[in-house]
Amino acid sequence: MNPSLHYLIREPKTILEKNPLLLLLHGYGSNEEDLFSFASELPDHYYIVSARAPYALPPYGNAWYAITFDQDMNKFSDDVQAAASRDLIVSFIDELLDKYPIDKNAVTLIGFSQGAILSYAVALSYPEKVHKVVALSGYFNENILKEGYKDNDFSHLNFFISHGSADQVIPVEWARKNPEILDTLGVKNTYHEYPVGHGVAPQNFYDFRKFLEQ
Repeated sequence: MNPSLHYLIREPKTILEKNPLLLLLHGYGSNEEDLFSFASELPDHYYIVSARAPYALPPYGNAWYAITFDQDMNKFSDDVQAAASRDLIVSFIDELLDKYPIDKNAVTLIGFSQGAILSYAVALSYPEKVHKVVALSGYFNENILKEGYKDNDFSHLNFFISHGSADQVIPVEWARKNPEILDTLGVKNTYHEYPVGHGVAPQNFYDFRKFLEQ
């Protein structure tokens, strides 16, 4: 059976009975090679899988959901597509667990931008599937969460949230609301800001790598 998403994989260099998983989810208009470029810098005992989003954006990018503009250049997200991608990612996690000796209690999502928005949606809609989330330059969109998500058990979830203070794509004000939202849900989280735009600063990378090793 073909996997539901195309992906790149780096198998762990240190083999355990069951190894943890890092699932990388790229941003709008990018592809699976983007975040995979720093796979070699991540801890050796992880399976590292970088997934390609399902919607093609010519010439060579992909998206988890469409973003459209009206005549006044207001931006709209296709929340129906986003919710479909949320469930596609959950199915994909199950496929990876079936295929590789991955510890189902040690699945971490690392999402950038649109991938981070989806990481919130996956982890809070299906917290039993995810242990840690690294949400880079994203925000919480309640419209793409599963109905009744507030009743979920979030006791084992842990978020690392980061954002560039000069982000020109997703305003830093949106990101600053995320810790408060997670606190209200009782989700453990840390928030970091860096003096950059819409990207991952070297210090940001080192900080979230430390978070993975905790």
